[in-house]
Parts: sequence; C-alpha cells; structure tokens
Amino acid sequence: MTQSFSDTAIVACGTIRPEIEFLTAKNFIDTDHIYFTTPGLHQDIRELERQLGKTIEKAKSRAKGVIVVYGGKYCYVNADEPTRLMANVISEYGPEVVRIQASHCMGMLAGQDEMDRIAQEVAGGEPVWFMTPGWVKFRKLVFKGWDKGIANENFPRHTGGAVVLDGIGFMDDYMEKDPEGFLEYCDWMGIPMQAYPITLDRFKSLLTDQLAVLTANQAAIQ
Repeated sequence: MTQSFSDTAIVACGTIRPEIEFLTAKNFIDTDHIYFTTPGLHQDIRELERQLGKTIEKAKSRAKGVIVVYGGKYCYVNADEPTRLMANVISEYGPEVVRIQASHCMGMLAGQDEMDRIAQEVAGGEPVWFMTPGWVKFRKLVFKGWDKGIANENFPRHTGGAVVLDGIGFMDDYMEKDPEGFLEYCDWMGIPMQAYPITLDRFKSLLTDQLAVLTANQAAIQ
C-alpha cells in the first residue's frame, strides 16, 4: 500500500522547494499543507528559529503531524548556545513534529558515499562544492551578504568545481533560458559549475521514513 502524506504537513527550507514541488506535481507528496521558510536562513539563526517556529505552529493547526525538511548540524549553528542543536529545536514542538534525517539539503539528495563517488567521477577526487538547484535558483538569498571577496575565500579551494545534484532537470532548463546568468554565476564563484543528474529516491525515502515515525508516535499517544 502506498503511503500518503494527506494528513501530514510539510515545513521546509525554501532552498529545497524545487524538489518538493516536483514531487508534488508527480503526486508523491499528496498533502495540501506545504509551507516554506525563506531560503538561506542558515546564515541568520534567530530568524531561522522565528520563521520555523511560526510555520510549524501554523502547520500543526492544519494537520495531524508535521515533517520538517531542514538539515541538522550544517543548517543550524548557534554560536550563542553551541549545545543547542536543530534536534533540540524540533523536540520542543512535541512528538507530532519530526525532522528529516540529513545534515543539509545536499545530504537529502545524495549520501556521503554517493557524493564521494560523484567527486571521483567528475573531478578525480578533487574537492567539490556540492549544491542543489535551490542554491542556483535562490542564489541572492542563499548567498545573501556575500561579496566577491567572500566568494574568493570559499569557492576556489574546491578545485573540482561546483556540482549541482539535479534530480528535476533544473540545470538544463536554466542554462537554456539564461546562459549569461549561468556564466556570470560561474565567474562569481571562480570555479566551473556542472549538473549531475540523480534520482530523488533518497529524498523520497527520507520523507517516508519520517512519515512512519509520525505514525508510530501517533499510535503511542493514543
């Protein structure tokens, strides 16, 4: 029997919006309750907590359970409270709220072993800057506050270039419609950028894993 998200709300970082909308169009995600926070909030922890809290409360009022699509240690680093983790944040909302088990959005789409294999395949094992389509589509938000100097400090050390884990055919469309934007993005980073086609099987599995956790939690409460 196919699992259904119809009684579940999804609260996600806007960076992963392209994949969620793709799976919704394919009827894999069949809920009407999908909410997104602003992409790039990993750079503003206070705003991340504010938006996430507000959105989770809204989602809880509309569905029996909530799946939060946010990474862990790479998406939430609290310099003021180093021991406060994303897991702590989510646990405060009770057992009807769970989070997808991944460290960041790239990890939602590909495991570390797969990323290592991809880096070996496309760059001979050289360091690779992995991204998702959302990092391209929402560049101004994801890299808010980054100037060319900050870009030069971060990107060029990735001598294998930038690789976009693309499970939705986003990059082909992007390069066709905005080739100048694509080239300008590469120039700003100071490294080449290429798409690597993947499936969304891992992402789908991580979502259904949490759907099962919600079902178990709800059964335990009853």
